[in-house]
Amino acid sequence: MESSLNSILWQQFGATIDMFGQAMNECPDELWQQSMWGEHSERPDLAEFWYVAYHALFWLDFYLSGDAETFMPPEPFDLSEFDPNGLLPARVYAKAELRTYLDYCREKCRTILGTLTADQAERRLRFNWGEPTYTELLIYNMRHVQEHGAQMRMYLGQQRGSEPGWIGQAKD
Repeated sequence: MESSLNSILWQQFGATIDMFGQAMNECPDELWQQSMWGEHSERPDLAEFWYVAYHALFWLDFYLSGDAETFMPPEPFDLSEFDPNGLLPARVYAKAELRTYLDYCREKCRTILGTLTADQAERRLRFNWGEPTYTELLIYNMRHVQEHGAQMRMYLGQQRGSEPGWIGQAKD
């Protein structure tokens, strides 16, 4: 791919990851295990702030990998996100653990987008929901991180009266 397109993709994907991380970092300890959708939702445990952050990071990592057969998240994380019954991880992950995972995913994304070739970008991948090109999967992935980052930011705004600021491009 053209290096300018790689750079543009990184600047926007990186900004998405940075905004997500900003929301995660600004979550006060007392809200870390609170359901963002209240106790009236069908599965309030799936809406706890920490879990929404973990969920987004897990799928960010997985989709950057692009290969279900060889994917394994770094320790201490597991493959519970693949459970069709919505099995939660065995324990609540601390903010520091998810911050480390965020840094890992951010660097993985930066490296991939910095070296992505046209052939790699156009390769087709197979998932149970479709067969996107790797480029389409990258954009899908960015939208997924952005969606959960926006949920987290909105929740913080509702609880604290303010939300983290906008980031226009990745911080290098």
